[in-house]
Amino acid sequence: MNFDLTSEQQMIQKTIREFANEEVAKGAIERDRTKEFPKHIFEQLGDLGMMGLPFPEEYGGGGADTISFAIVTEELSRACGSTGITYSAHISLGGAPIHLFGTEEQKQKYLNPICTGESLGAFGLTEPNAGSDAGGTKTTAVEDGEDFIINGSKCFITNASYAKHLALTAVTGMKEGKKEITAIIVPTDADGFTVIDNYEKMGLHASNTTELVMDHVRVPQENILGKKGNGFQQFLITLDGGRIGIGAMSVGIAQAAYEKALQYAKERHQFGQSLSKFQAIQFKLADMAMKIELARNMVYKAAWLKDQGKPFSKEASMCKLYASEICMEITNQAVQIHGGYGYMKEYQVERYMRDAKLVEIGEGTSEVQRMVIARAIGC
Repeated sequence: MNFDLTSEQQMIQKTIREFANEEVAKGAIERDRTKEFPKHIFEQLGDLGMMGLPFPEEYGGGGADTISFAIVTEELSRACGSTGITYSAHISLGGAPIHLFGTEEQKQKYLNPICTGESLGAFGLTEPNAGSDAGGTKTTAVEDGEDFIINGSKCFITNASYAKHLALTAVTGMKEGKKEITAIIVPTDADGFTVIDNYEKMGLHASNTTELVMDHVRVPQENILGKKGNGFQQFLITLDGGRIGIGAMSVGIAQAAYEKALQYAKERHQFGQSLSKFQAIQFKLADMAMKIELARNMVYKAAWLKDQGKPFSKEASMCKLYASEICMEITNQAVQIHGGYGYMKEYQVERYMRDAKLVEIGEGTSEVQRMVIARAIGC
């Protein structure tokens, strides 16, 4: 399959690459140190029309495709992994469920501010005892007249501190002995809704990762996203799209690490010649280049299938699994090529390595991806 980018995709790539190089990359080291969320960057992305890129224009979006979303996520992640994951989650976890399952009224009310960047997108799924086993959800939404009363907690939720509303999953009853899980749109300023931002993370320090606590939060039943009881299936579909985003993020971080390693290998001299003249280093760099190219093509294929309305769940899992694992491998090798300098923050590759670990975990661990793929091939 030939992934020649269209003129529109090339323009988006050129625009976002210049922006990432000039605006995003320059503060990445300092943001990693201070853990400051780059709010100004997302305001600028809103001005560029990137915050609603793949959503319809009637809701304030850009009317672009999933490949364009993948391009933007990759380029932002190449400059700063924290910025990349924030953008990916904003689109694929925040905006996508409302676009896919929301009523016209819900789209006008909730998708529009996401597209304009007025609100960052977030999605409340993971709980302390329900990560990969999302069916273990314990948050409850009990009917009370025309409202729901929501109680429970969510953990590891991206962007919630900057979201005015988010869709979250809750148990709304039992059906045939199984939990009936429903997605509900909840304003983050609702009484009893608390966002806690105090995680100490290994990497992605400038991204917003939060805990949500719901204590008798009242929302109208009209805030159900899609149909009651369809929440489980909805978030599986949502995660398929999100995995394309994590795949693109993985490619971006790996690309950054590869570029730093290649540059260092050319400039660093040992035993009378540059490191890049040693076959051991050449082979490492050749493998990096090859694996990044493969990963990028896998991301583009999954995105293309999604845009064509074709089944893409298997390909999304494949691209996420492969891209995330080669990202971890490449960032590790980039540190190794730098030797002692790779361990030092100013050379940046240690940050790439710390940031990379999350892509093997988020949106379904590597183990979960292998389960999805195994089922898809008929095991």
